[in-house]
Amino acid sequence: MLLAIDSGNTNIVFAVFDDGGGIRGQWRFSTDSERTADEFGVWLTQLMRLDGFEGGEISASIIATVVPAVLFNLKTLCRKYFDCDPLVVGEAAVDLGLQVLVERPEDVGADRLANAAGAHEHYGGPLIVVDFGTATTFDIIDADGNYYGGIIAPGVNLSLEALHMAAAQLPRVAIGRPEKVIGKNTVAAMQSGMFWGYIGMIEGLIRRICDEFGAEMKVIATGGLARLFAQSTNGIRLSDPDLTLKGLLAIHRRNHRPHNHRPPAK
Repeated sequence: MLLAIDSGNTNIVFAVFDDGGGIRGQWRFSTDSERTADEFGVWLTQLMRLDGFEGGEISASIIATVVPAVLFNLKTLCRKYFDCDPLVVGEAAVDLGLQVLVERPEDVGADRLANAAGAHEHYGGPLIVVDFGTATTFDIIDADGNYYGGIIAPGVNLSLEALHMAAAQLPRVAIGRPEKVIGKNTVAAMQSGMFWGYIGMIEGLIRRICDEFGAEMKVIATGGLARLFAQSTNGIRLSDPDLTLKGLLAIHRRNHRPHNHRPPAK
C-alpha cells in the first residue's frame, strides 16, 4: 500500500491507498514545523491501527509539501516507521508526466503540481483547478496535461481573519452562504461580502482565463471549501476533495520502483 502525504500551510493530510487505488484511510494533522518524526509516527500508527491495519502494510510513500521546514521529519517518518524512501514531488528525479510552462518552474508549489497530474488523469483537459486552501489558487492545465500557469489569491479564511484583525469593530465570523446579498447586520454583511465576493471573483477569473487561453475549460474545485462554493456557481463543474491525493497516486505510479524498500543494514 502507498502512504501519500500532502503537507500544506495549514494542515498535513496522510492517506493510505490500496493496490487498486482506493483510499483505505485518511487523517489530518495541523501543520507544525516543530513536530518531530516520532510524534508523527506515534500518532499516525495509532490512528492506522484504529482503522484496522498495520504500518507494515505500507510498501511505498510519496510527499508533496509547500512547507520546507517539515520535509526532513516527514522523510524520517517514512524511513523509520514504514521502512521506505519517499518520492518527493518537485525533486529532479521525480517524473511528473507533465511540463511546467512558467518562467520559474521550481517556484510552483508541489500541491499545485499534484493537482495538475490528478486533474488531467481523471478529467482530461484543458481545465482549471480551483483549490480552496490557505490561498485560493487557480491552476491552468492544457490539453496535453502540462501546467500552463496560474493565479494566487488570498484564501477565504485568511481573508476573514485579516478583516477581523485589521478592523477593531468587526467580529470574527465563520464562512457560510447567506441567503441574501444585502446584509441587515454586521455579521450578515461580512458573510455576504466574503461569500458572494468570492463567487464574483471565481466567476470573473474563470471567464478571463478562458478568454485569454482561447478555449472553454472544465473547472474542478478542490480543498476544504470546494463543495460550498461549487454548489453556488455554474462556473465550477464539480468538486473533488481528494484531487491532490489522486495526483500523488498518479505520480507515484509513474515513478514506481518495484523494490523501493530500503535495503537491510549490513
